[in-house]
Amino acid sequence: MTDRWATFDCYGTLVDWEGGLRSAFSALWPHANADAMLRQYHTAEPRIQEEGGLTYREALARALSAVADAARLEIPPGREGALAESLPDWAPFGEVPAALSGARERGWKLAALSNTDPDLLAASIEAIGVGFELRITAAEAGSYKPAPGHWERFFADSGADRERHVHVAASLFHDIAPADRLGLTAVWINRLGETSELPRAAELADLEGLADVLDGLVS
Repeated sequence: MTDRWATFDCYGTLVDWEGGLRSAFSALWPHANADAMLRQYHTAEPRIQEEGGLTYREALARALSAVADAARLEIPPGREGALAESLPDWAPFGEVPAALSGARERGWKLAALSNTDPDLLAASIEAIGVGFELRITAAEAGSYKPAPGHWERFFADSGADRERHVHVAASLFHDIAPADRLGLTAVWINRLGETSELPRAAELADLEGLADVLDGLVS
């Protein structure tokens, strides 16, 4: 019998991406509206990533510049890379280490599929404290999700059986929609209480109970 694989988006799914960004904006501009900046970031980042050829550090710096321009603020001198500098300190969600450990104990192999740079992802996985058999970043994929490069590289490197694979993610745009286009089994981690008509095999508010859901999808 072939291995069972669960792939995960990292930021927003395993690590508190919005909380990390909000804290970084507040550190730069303590009196500005961090929530408004977060909304602007959501708009800017996908457009910047579509340009191609940028490392995630470069994409973060350009997104920060777009946020500052929209808010009519100046980035403090020398802080153009503030988002990337803060990323290793972004905290995993509280239930994540136990949920991932529980999946591993049941025989699931884990892979992280992230739009970030390899060293930044490594810092986040160290903070989570649970090992992953594979890590695929934009550097290995040659593109940013929602492009299919991460999944193509994952299947090429792992040899995983598509019928024994589940993708787990919070982002509808970056993960759940492309998983549907690729015909992949997907679990939506709906941390923000959103609504969507996109197909998914299961939906959870967080990762508690994930191992049971995975086992129910692939015996």
